[in-house]
Amino acid sequence: MALILKSRLIVVALFTLGWTSSCLGQTAPLTPVTVPQPHAAGGMGTTSSGELLPGTISGTVVDQSGAVLTGARVKLTGARDNQSLRQELSADEGGHFSFVNVAPGPFEITITATGFATQTTTGILHSAENYIVPSTALAVSAARTNVEVSLTQTEVAEEQVKIEEKQRVLGIVPNFYVSYIPDAAPLTSKLKFELAARSVVDPVTLLMVGGAAGVEQAQNHFSGYGQGAEGYGKRFGANYADAVIGTFIGSAILPSILKQDPRYFYKGTGSTSSRFLYAIANAFICKGDNRRWQPNYSNMVGSLAAGAMSNLYYPKQNRNGWGLTFENAAIGLGAGALSNVLQEFVLKKLTPKVPKSDPSRP
Repeated sequence: MALILKSRLIVVALFTLGWTSSCLGQTAPLTPVTVPQPHAAGGMGTTSSGELLPGTISGTVVDQSGAVLTGARVKLTGARDNQSLRQELSADEGGHFSFVNVAPGPFEITITATGFATQTTTGILHSAENYIVPSTALAVSAARTNVEVSLTQTEVAEEQVKIEEKQRVLGIVPNFYVSYIPDAAPLTSKLKFELAARSVVDPVTLLMVGGAAGVEQAQNHFSGYGQGAEGYGKRFGANYADAVIGTFIGSAILPSILKQDPRYFYKGTGSTSSRFLYAIANAFICKGDNRRWQPNYSNMVGSLAAGAMSNLYYPKQNRNGWGLTFENAAIGLGAGALSNVLQEFVLKKLTPKVPKSDPSRP
């Protein structure tokens, strides 16, 4: 181009010199010369015939942190998915890509990479232009993946027990051994022992044992313990031993061995009489770890075992062998039946943190 301009300028100069040096006195008309101008970067450069020239489109694929992405798939298409412009390639080790011999006009770049969201950018390529796509326009964001997490039966049971350990009548009295979820997951042996331990060390349990010991002392029940602080301490110890032994044997040890669930499953539906009979029956039947109803051997045998063991620490004059054993067992079963009736008709209304649905499900 510079050579053409130079030659034409020389011609113009010669014409001028010839005209000024002529002595013939005649004038010669000058022929106008058109000097083409180079197009600016990014402009619509053309050939002498007005034809648009192809260009290149290049860039570097990076993620949001600016790190290059090797092997990302880069697809070039024209406006309105012009198939004549369609090209596709993979970014090299430095994340670079380059499309050559691209026809001028609107284009679209689509980038896909494993683990990242699809990214799209658009632009306009001018004639003979080397278009460099800004890296910010190509920053590929991490893809959002919806992961469905399935809890194991043990994990579901653990979550349900956490809810049960927050159940307190009037927000005070422990109400751990009732499930308001009809199809609650079976407890593992570990959970059965943890729930028993949580129950017997609860401060309210200690207060209730202390109150029972006070009533026995006031009535001089088990007179062999005597009166005063020593007598009260012995009654407290005996009552607490009954609670601990009965809870662990009937709600942890035997349920683990026999694979039975020590909890009361709230019914809440049906007629009053059907719910009453259901509550009474649950002192003698229970759900197994297989979720089938079966005789509540854990509760019945546990009451007998606790009654038999009480002969070891009650006063000699108050021990009557099997009489004391069956008496304590009957008291335990009767108390369990009464507790179930209260659970079915009263205690739910007084328990503020009762789950409305299965906590393992959203």
